Amino acid sequence: MLAVLIAGLGARDQVLVADLAERQGPRPAILLLAVLTAGVSAAAAGWTGAITAPLLIPRARTMLVAMVLGLAALELLFVRPRGIAKEPTNSLGAFAVVLLAQQLTDAARLLIFALAAASAVPQLAALGGAVGGVLSVLGGWLAAQHLRNLPLVAIRRGLGLGLVGLALWLAL
Repeated sequence: MLAVLIAGLGARDQVLVADLAERQGPRPAILLLAVLTAGVSAAAAGWTGAITAPLLIPRARTMLVAMVLGLAALELLFVRPRGIAKEPTNSLGAFAVVLLAQQLTDAARLLIFALAAASAVPQLAALGGAVGGVLSVLGGWLAAQHLRNLPLVAIRRGLGLGLVGLALWLAL
């Protein structure tokens, strides 16, 4: 839960929820869709980690986890959320599709995959990841204006460097 919450700070999904909540006001439908997509994306990441892990011998599983952590680090280091769209849509369906696509490819869901693959109980990794994802988008929904004042790029780069170190340690 904490890994996903920390990796979700300033992530594309959190910033998208914050931008929409700031532009349209804190509509409950925005939060509901964000919570649903956080749960679905965490379940998908946990499930793929759970079905992948038994296919590998323990050393290969460790290397897979190290590679996934490396990919998560790259996402934290180089991918930045876009600014507010100039021609925003008010379609909640489009919002949900974009949000889910962003969540399925972000560092937080890669962490859920890695934890589920390394864990004896991948369901708990998925559940913790879902809770962390929900708290992340809730933070964006509640603190939309305050999120812009944080040094998000620096924070995400620091987290990315930490994940690079962890991935290298696991790989070696």
